[in-house]
Amino acid sequence: MFEGSIVAIVTPMKDGELDERSLRGLLRMHLDSGTAGVVPAGCTGEAATLTDDERARLLDICLEEVDGRIPVIPGTGTNSTRDTIRLTAGARDAGAPAVLIITPYYNKPTPDGQYAHYRAVAEAVDIPIVLYNVPSRTGVNMLPETVARLSELQNIVAIKEAAGSVDQVAAIRSMCDITVLSGDDPLTLPMMSVGASGVVSVVANVAPALVSQMVSSFESDPRRAASLHMEVRRLSRALFLETNPGPVKHALGQLGLIESSELRLPLVPVREETAREMAPAIERMKELASKGGLQGRSE
Repeated sequence: MFEGSIVAIVTPMKDGELDERSLRGLLRMHLDSGTAGVVPAGCTGEAATLTDDERARLLDICLEEVDGRIPVIPGTGTNSTRDTIRLTAGARDAGAPAVLIITPYYNKPTPDGQYAHYRAVAEAVDIPIVLYNVPSRTGVNMLPETVARLSELQNIVAIKEAAGSVDQVAAIRSMCDITVLSGDDPLTLPMMSVGASGVVSVVANVAPALVSQMVSSFESDPRRAASLHMEVRRLSRALFLETNPGPVKHALGQLGLIESSELRLPLVPVREETAREMAPAIERMKELASKGGLQGRSE
């Protein structure tokens, strides 16, 4: 369940509401493109501005559309332990096979506070938990020692590691056997070289077959994987010119994969200069899509 290319899927919106039609289209694309799993209501899915009802509907649509063919791992973390437990229990009851829980943001808990938070959720809700460490969003890093300590809890099974450090992944793997997933597209292949099992990917929103093939060819064809990694790296650079998911929604709109590139405030559409800078990458995304998404530039 926790390996391969897992997409951190956007939440399509139109006129302030969930765009269910576009979401179902994206999910069908991922099923056809080798994506190994879907994470709705994460940072890329604008979870911080979704209502509880929207989170629930988003999960229901994902579960219905994929129909058990790939795992749906919703984000259920907040900066409140009580709310995280409630959302996690709701996801379990809806049929999610696992959940992704971000390190509490804004209140910046100490390592002991982080441990207490995750332990409280793990003890309250019987469901596999993927930790999510993303200091750029939360303002606090989850240290490898804390991860190792948490890995001793039975239902904490994996971590999405987005601290931007291959060394941190190596440290985690040296201390425990928890499954590690890259949370940084440009670092996926380097992280896999020290023990990561795959990626929770933003780039997979626009080039799912490319990311899937890169990850799956890591062991069988390292040269191929390295070539595709360079392609992923180039696309990732364009997709992070502004705050995620602004650029990726712009790209999806330009590719005709969602009806609207609408974001929910306080996020706003990308600036005109950003759109111009992204244009060559979007043309490359179109080219990849026309070829099935599997070709690297060096071929």
